[in-house]
Amino acid sequence: MTIFLGCGFVAKYREGGGSFSVPLQWMLGLRRLKLDAIWLELLPATGDPSADKARIENFQRQLRLHGFGGRYCLLYQKPATDFHDLEAVRCIGMSKRELRDRIAGPNVLLNLAYSIHPPLLLNFERRIFCDLDPSEIFYWMTKMEVGQSYHHEFRTIGLNVHERGCELPKALVPPTGRRLQWNTFYPLVDTKWFRPKPRPPTNKFTTVGQWYWGGAVEVAGEFPDLSKKLAFESYLNLPNRVGEAEFELAMNIAADDPERERLQRLGWNVVDPHQVARTPAAYRRYLATALAEFTAIKGVDVAWRTGWISDRAAAFLALGRPVITEDTGAARYLPAESGFSFVHDAAEAGAAVKRIIRDWPRLSRQARACAVEVFDSVKNLTKILDL
Repeated sequence: MTIFLGCGFVAKYREGGGSFSVPLQWMLGLRRLKLDAIWLELLPATGDPSADKARIENFQRQLRLHGFGGRYCLLYQKPATDFHDLEAVRCIGMSKRELRDRIAGPNVLLNLAYSIHPPLLLNFERRIFCDLDPSEIFYWMTKMEVGQSYHHEFRTIGLNVHERGCELPKALVPPTGRRLQWNTFYPLVDTKWFRPKPRPPTNKFTTVGQWYWGGAVEVAGEFPDLSKKLAFESYLNLPNRVGEAEFELAMNIAADDPERERLQRLGWNVVDPHQVARTPAAYRRYLATALAEFTAIKGVDVAWRTGWISDRAAAFLALGRPVITEDTGAARYLPAESGFSFVHDAAEAGAAVKRIIRDWPRLSRQARACAVEVFDSVKNLTKILDL
């Protein structure tokens, strides 16, 4: 049986080592399970052939570096369209004939973030929808048919989806109104690739992400700003609260953006993620330079109590780095000693920072143990695939 990992967000973002790291954890876990796995990556053409060529070469290079040189098929789609027709794409890394042969046999598609669309989607024997951002995907799935009805199984990292306090929109399949049956899974981290590292020389707290956000989710009839910029606003006095800590943001903020100067004035160091985390290996090294992660998350996950935890948090934990993050209702699904500090405001965040500085060895061990017990890629894939 062949396991296809459907992805459409890595090759097009060649500077995003953190984004690349997400499906990489799935492939590393599938390899540890000794399964026949193929990374199926969709790359829509941009109209700039030289830039597309660089994206393709970067994708191939990264897969070779991680031992997957013969384990991928990149579908170069020109022109770009939401209609994914195998006849209309160029196959790179695996021939179209070989791909057809693999699809003709027993197979499973793990469709990350709904990356593979019909009609290609319909060729796979068992189709599993794997949601990586519950607040946004659930919202759109209640508004329109986005391909959900073409899947056999539905998985989400919204751990709280079945609880009464969770306000995720009820995912219905238009036009039938049939409610989807969701099963949950934890964000994956390969605990053999992300290994614990010694305490760094500084008390740095950091995170990696996008400062601005261009998505759209309706909340109480409005479309609020769900950016990191807004989420961090109530925490920007942390450098003044905890003088013994260093706070850094690896965020896409242009050098001439007034936000960069404002953050620096408030005591935050700002670095370019395209420099410090450009590849999966650089991303892993960068996370290890921190004592722990501190991050705020988009408010809808807090307001809706989605139970969302980021794949980045799982990676920090596997490195033995505790995580301070906002409370989405996820704590009930974790061990009592998990390495997480779930906070509601700056006062709680400041107390958590001081606690980590003071008690780092113990909290680091808890973080690593939680990653192995809860987030390990092999354990999660075993459940997702019903092995």
